[in-house]
Amino acid sequence: MYSSYDVIVVGAGHAGCEAANAAATMGSKVLLITMNMQTIAQMSCNPAMGGVAKGQIVREVDALGGMSGIISDKSMIQFRMLNRSKGPAMWSPRCQSDRNVFAWEWRKALEENKNIDFWQDTVTEILVKDNRVKGVKTSLGVEFVAKAVVLTNGTFLNGKMFIGEKVFGGGRTAERSSTGLTEQLVSLGFEAGRMKTGTPPRVDGRSLNYALMEEQLGDENPGKFSYTNTTALTKQRSCWITYTNQAVHDELKTGFDKSPMFTGRIKGLGPRYCPSVEDKINRFADKDRHQIFVEPEGWDTVEVYVNGFSTSLPEIVQYNALRKISGFENVRMFRPGYAVEYDFFPPTQLKPTLETQLVHNLFFAGQINGTTGYEEAACQGLMAGINAHRNVNEEAEFTIKRSEGYIGVLIDDLITKGTEEPYRMFTSRAEYRTLLRQDNADLRLTEKGYAIGLASQERYDSMTAKKSDIAQLTDAIRLTKVKPEEINGLLESKGSALLREKGSLYTLLKRPEIEQSDVKNILNALPDMPRVGEEIVEQTVIEIKYEDYLSREKVNAEKLDKWENLSINPAFDYDRLKALSFEGKEKLKRLKPSTIGQASRISGVSPSDVSILLVYMGR
Repeated sequence: MYSSYDVIVVGAGHAGCEAANAAATMGSKVLLITMNMQTIAQMSCNPAMGGVAKGQIVREVDALGGMSGIISDKSMIQFRMLNRSKGPAMWSPRCQSDRNVFAWEWRKALEENKNIDFWQDTVTEILVKDNRVKGVKTSLGVEFVAKAVVLTNGTFLNGKMFIGEKVFGGGRTAERSSTGLTEQLVSLGFEAGRMKTGTPPRVDGRSLNYALMEEQLGDENPGKFSYTNTTALTKQRSCWITYTNQAVHDELKTGFDKSPMFTGRIKGLGPRYCPSVEDKINRFADKDRHQIFVEPEGWDTVEVYVNGFSTSLPEIVQYNALRKISGFENVRMFRPGYAVEYDFFPPTQLKPTLETQLVHNLFFAGQINGTTGYEEAACQGLMAGINAHRNVNEEAEFTIKRSEGYIGVLIDDLITKGTEEPYRMFTSRAEYRTLLRQDNADLRLTEKGYAIGLASQERYDSMTAKKSDIAQLTDAIRLTKVKPEEINGLLESKGSALLREKGSLYTLLKRPEIEQSDVKNILNALPDMPRVGEEIVEQTVIEIKYEDYLSREKVNAEKLDKWENLSINPAFDYDRLKALSFEGKEKLKRLKPSTIGQASRISGVSPSDVSILLVYMGR
């Protein structure tokens, strides 16, 4: 026997890195087991973090004390705030990353955490006794004892890779799959399924003609993900946009008879919102072109990621089709795209903490739960690591409500609704998205992260100072009256009604014609205004402009939170309630919701079933 640990994390992808770092930072002795020490925090797919709703998740992870935001800031080569033309609930930060720097910075951060040990090996068995995890066993026959285990196996469980008619075992290019663990978990009573994902070819940037593409620049004043004092970009690399065409589509169709997706050799379901290029031209036959994003893989490499061209067609078909894309006429391909099919475990088998219902102190996080995306994996790893540590120390469970964060929405969706396709986060999944903006994640969550010992004192102090600055500026704006001669010039240029006498600045800022840039100029022209940073001004203006919407959402959230606070004993006997519908009863017995709120969101549990539960509980 080797040394025993508080927490063992299996897998060192985005979920595993966050899980290990969180548990160790909070004080647990952690062992991180990975099949390859050289691929810790590997960006298996596109070299980017964030995006619509995903950027909000990265900021929430950072606000709680996680590392994904800091690592992204240290490795980004371009930053863009998406959806600026829409309301602030839709603004989503995204960065293009240097793949190698991202992985190196993560490994460096983990090695600097003195509570983390490492072991390179494959876990083949979970050691379980009396429905309680006791450790793991590896392919070398080594047994490690632990009080809690977090599985973050990604696409490696019985992974199969497909390129045309070629099929070989693996979870990622040049890396073998993991076998044995699925079968053991199924023998313990877990339900398993199959999913698929894919990746596009990588090409030589020196062989591309960028003059035939549209340049996509980063923001003029690039932002960042972390609320800490990470350094913002001073230079950026461009991305590029080009398009497929009918000739590309015709070339791709020549390989359809050898496509593993169309011939039925891939059984797992793929991501609906990130389909392969062959799937796109088959499903959207009326479209004569599809967008291709040409993304550099780092500062000092010529390797380019062809975003939008995910495929598992034969490599010669991929190559011939690529050469018909504008700007790719002389392309040299580094490696072809491929599809990966892998095992996952329906997440309805989990508690809100991501602990499994069947085995105490065994946690699942990331693609093993049927999700897709680095950001979705990272936040699950963070929450699993937090709760593994808290379970080991017999502390109360830590969860995020749907009204408190996208993290809460994601986990609640998974454990109550499950997923039959790779789950991806969108802003439309959050009913309180005006509250859950990327700009206020620290105000929502840093105090929670600080209370559990994950967010540092420095983070907490920074958040409280920000809150104080916002309150001070808001009060000053409320008390300020502006004269017509001070503001009418701007109002006239905006086509807004002019002032005839002194008016409230607070009311003026609510006008839709008054934009963020206008507010800065107005405040700078008023000598009595507090001098605060741009972030404080932006946050204050959002809160003022959307005050009515925010108030309504808060009221609705408070109403529904009453149900979230009504706990249900996991051992509750639903058969005692004869009035429950048959489907409702079966779903409640299988999913074991922890609160009335969670029970109300389970598909098949009717409003009348919820009413019956409330009556039984005296509510």
